[in-house]
Amino acid sequence: MSQSTESHAERGSVSPAVTVSDVTKHYQLGGRVTALDGVSLSLPEGSYTAVMGPSGSGKSTLLNLIGGLDTPDSGTVSVGGTRLDGTDDATRADVRGTEIGFVFQTFDLLPRLTAVQNVALPLTFADWGRAARRDRAAALLGDVGLGDRLDHRPPELSGGQRQRVAIARALAADPSVVLADEPTGNVDTETGGEVLSLLDGLHESGNTVLLVTHARRVAERAQQIVHVRDGAIEGVERLEGDAPTLSVADDPTGGEN
Repeated sequence: MSQSTESHAERGSVSPAVTVSDVTKHYQLGGRVTALDGVSLSLPEGSYTAVMGPSGSGKSTLLNLIGGLDTPDSGTVSVGGTRLDGTDDATRADVRGTEIGFVFQTFDLLPRLTAVQNVALPLTFADWGRAARRDRAAALLGDVGLGDRLDHRPPELSGGQRQRVAIARALAADPSVVLADEPTGNVDTETGGEVLSLLDGLHESGNTVLLVTHARRVAERAQQIVHVRDGAIEGVERLEGDAPTLSVADDPTGGEN
């Protein structure tokens, strides 16, 4: 990847990359629905974590709160030491633009923009010059194997290529935290493996990666799996003996496999 491992190491490891503390979230969907109920989670810098759970378990809500796309009804959410709860839209947008990279199942690319323009878009809001934006975007597309597709628009790309453009866009601002919501859901098995290999590479480069998935084979790429059901964390399954300590309140498994 174009981002250097040094840039993330320089951020230090004084505090966790992500901290969620006693978070509760409700929605009105034909009645009051509890999406998250007193969830606490702390992700160490450079960790690779998967969140698994059935549909409606609260895993995507958790991701949206960490990403600043939504706010909790109670509790606190911090990314890179900055509180996202109780802050204004501008603060959350600033954190999203500098610390967080999103990879969505539906790609969320703008169809009228070329691949290089889609990747460069986040840098427009960060006041990068036009030439610098294009150079950065072109380098990232080269990293994900799309150096020959810079000027192709999303409708001219396969699903796998569009997901790789989305990953490149997520990395444009060199974020410390990468959030991926079912990133292999709309691609075939072979392409999904390529997408997961890119996420593996991000973790190896020092990013904190949080992956939401319903597929066991996908979750097993991570260092640990957080199991969520009915808006609560059931436990943590550690997949690597040397995985960093993942702090989860009231973990019934005790952090054991």
